[in-house]
Amino acid sequence: MATLNFPDVERLVVDFLKNRAEMAQTVVDNRPPAGFDGTQQVVLVSRAGGAWLDDLHLDRPLVDLEVYAADKTVAHGIALAARACVLELVDTHYGGAVVTEVDEADGPRWLPDYNRPAGNRYLATLRLSIRPA
Repeated sequence: MATLNFPDVERLVVDFLKNRAEMAQTVVDNRPPAGFDGTQQVVLVSRAGGAWLDDLHLDRPLVDLEVYAADKTVAHGIALAARACVLELVDTHYGGAVVTEVDEADGPRWLPDYNRPAGNRYLATLRLSIRPA
């Protein structure tokens, strides 16, 4: 059996979002920036699970988008923009792999971060289908 080459799904989504005009005023990464207190405009991307489907030859990762801003309305707007961008990942090639489908598992929801009470956070979860190289 050939070795599967799974792409880093967090970097795939981060790299895609970083190059979008909608995210020009927002930090996009899989780690919080230095001094992060929840008030900066930030989208944190994390793989939150998912599974390999051998019979379909697909990785189906769940990806969380945690969106922060000082203002709740601003955070919500960034969440909506990030969500729309990620839904456009279909047919994106990354490290030899290709995104074949994107589904929303849970749309943006208000989720206060009690460790960062000055910030405003929305969380969305999307499921990607990725055919590895």
